[in-house]
Parts: sequence; structure tokens; C-alpha cells
Amino acid sequence: MSDTHIDDRSDARLREAIERLPDKERAKGISLFEQHKNAQAVYDALDSSVSSSSSENITDTLLRMMRLREKAIEVEQNPTPSFKGALDQYTFAQTLSPNRRVTRWLSSTQTSPTPAVTSTCKVPTPAMSSPTRKASSRATSLKRKATEPASASPSPSKKKKRPSSSYAPPSKYAYLTNHLTDSLAPNLICIFIGVNPGIRTATTGHAYSHPSNLFWKLAYSSGCTPRLCRPEEDQDLPRLYALGHTNIVSRPTKDAGELSKSEMDEGVAILEEKIRKWRPESVAIVGKSIWESVWRVRHKKKCGKDDFRYGWQDDSERMGIVGVEGEEGWPGARVFVTTTTSGLAAGMRPHEKEEVWRGLGEWVKRRRIEKGIPDEGGLKLEVVGDGEGMEAVKEEVEEAMET
Repeated sequence: MSDTHIDDRSDARLREAIERLPDKERAKGISLFEQHKNAQAVYDALDSSVSSSSSENITDTLLRMMRLREKAIEVEQNPTPSFKGALDQYTFAQTLSPNRRVTRWLSSTQTSPTPAVTSTCKVPTPAMSSPTRKASSRATSLKRKATEPASASPSPSKKKKRPSSSYAPPSKYAYLTNHLTDSLAPNLICIFIGVNPGIRTATTGHAYSHPSNLFWKLAYSSGCTPRLCRPEEDQDLPRLYALGHTNIVSRPTKDAGELSKSEMDEGVAILEEKIRKWRPESVAIVGKSIWESVWRVRHKKKCGKDDFRYGWQDDSERMGIVGVEGEEGWPGARVFVTTTTSGLAAGMRPHEKEEVWRGLGEWVKRRRIEKGIPDEGGLKLEVVGDGEGMEAVKEEVEEAMET
């Protein structure tokens, strides 16, 4: 059989193998075919053992060899960086486009199966300071500082206490008129003590009026009120259910975080005076921060984790105690600490707050029944203690209720 006939047969088989290549690889196979003088040279460049294989095997072998050759070129062009090279100088391989890579691979198959070495360019490495030199310089610096006389360093100054980052001075809400007033009367079962009026409460003049505030819902679900009351009924609470409300700070803010601790602490004395005047059976502290202020003022220290608890406090913590020598005193109002009802406070879930409030609500409900106050409301005022002062207070309250 003539050599020409063999070349024609090899040529046909190779063309058939190229046609079987994927679309992405077919152009490379055609370039490979055209690059060589004849088909047999392509077999020799790939692997002489596939000359007698079928066209399907030739296609697979051709595709595999092309991919392996491209991977070898990529490794050659992007060598793995070494620590030694980093200390000396960097070598950057020239980045080739996919077309140039194929052409270079095709040209290399004519002479040797080994990929051509890519051209590189060496860039001088910027000056790097030695780690030993850095350590030596640091040691020298520390030694110099240690040997310097103490008088050379400036004397430390006492840190001044600054308000929290969320603090808002009174000037921020100076434009806002506070329309909220206390709802108090003598001989109440409980007086609720809040932090301060919010923007909406100050504007409407009704306690806990923001829709997100849970006060009225918790007061009802716990049993403090026999029905769900509206914020507009806050001034009717003394007459309806022997309940009242006031705040430790009177100025309005967006939230309690805009108040300073000093403002809170200054309000404790005002609270004590109000409780001594109206003499309720109990007070409900609506929020942990209020009781922390009372604790700071009384005990001259921070209310620690072991000092705080929700619920009824010890009898020694009663508020508004009256103990004048030579006159009948008053033991003060019992203290129950409840959770905050603000919608901005997410420290406890609603059902956890209800559990705390239930301890107060059960007691308030029992006292309401004992005092004969019906669920529809109605209170007969009684005078606690002696003196013309309390009689005058009673007359003022009754006149206000009649109007």
C-alpha cells in the first residue's frame, strides 16, 4: 500500500475525529490539523499508539491531550509563589490570551511534547525591612521608655463622666409642650410610676398613648383593671378603680435613653414626696431603670445583679415613709417592680412580661374586691391619717370628680 494511500486514510480518520470534538474544541482541532503537513504527523505528535485506534478513541485522546497541554502551559505561566522568591524578587509570567495559548501549544507539538516556556519579566522587589531589625528597634524603644524619668510623662487626669451617647438635652424638645398631668388621689390601691412621657404622650396629654406601648394591655391581662381601658381614660383611673399614675421625670423625650442618670436620681425625692402626700397602698415601678435610680439614691451604690428582682420588694424598701416624732407615722407604700411597657424595649417577650405583671394584678384585683369596687368602676374616697390637710385634699378631689 502506498504512503499516499496511508496518508489519505489517516487524513480522513483525523477529520472524522475532529468533527466529533465539542464546539469549543473543534476550532483548536482544525488549527492543529492545518498546522501540520499531514495527518500522520498529528498522530505522532499526540501519541503513536493511537494510529490504529478508531475515530471515537482518537477524538477522546485528541481532546484529552489538548486539555492536558493547556493545563501544563497554565502551570508554567503561573508558578506557585515561594517564600524564597518573596524575599528575593517576584517573577510575573506573561498572561496570554486563549488564542495565543493554542497557537503556542500547536507550535510546540512540531518539535517536542513539552510546552514552550513562557516569557517572564522580573520586577524589582520594593525594599523590605528585616524582622530582626524591627524587633531590635522595638526593644530599643521600650528600653528607652523604661529608662526615662517618671517626671517626663504627663500626669494622668481624672476622667469626667459624660452622659450616654443617646442622651438628648432639654433644648432638643424645648418646642414641645407637655400636656400630661399626674392622675392621683388619696387612698389609692396602687400608683403606677413611669419613666417620663414620650412624644405622643406629651402631645396628647394621655399616659402611655403610643400604639406600641403595652401598658393598657398588660394592666388588663394581669387583672389590674377589669377591662381594657383607653389612654383617654387615664384621668378616670382614681375614680373608677382606685389606681393612679405619675412619672419620675416630667420632661418628654423620644425614649428613656435620652435621659441622664442624674435626672432620674433627682426625680426620686419628688416621687417620695408625692407618695407621702397621697399615701397609696402600693406603688408599681414600671421599668427596671426607675428602681435602679431609687436604689442608687437610697443605698449610695449601683443596683447590682444580686440586688435586683422583679415583683414585690422587701418591707425595708417601702416608699413615702412618714416617721415624725410625736405624731402618728405612716409605714409607706409597698413596692412592686414590673417590666417596662415601652414598645422600644425588646429585652423580654410579651408572655414573659405578662408573667411578671400577673403577680401585681392578682393582688390589685383582690384589694379591689375587698374595697367593694365593682368592675364597672366607682370609688368611695376615704381619709387615711388625721389632720385638716387630708380633709382638704379629700374635698378638692371630690369637687374635681363632680365637675
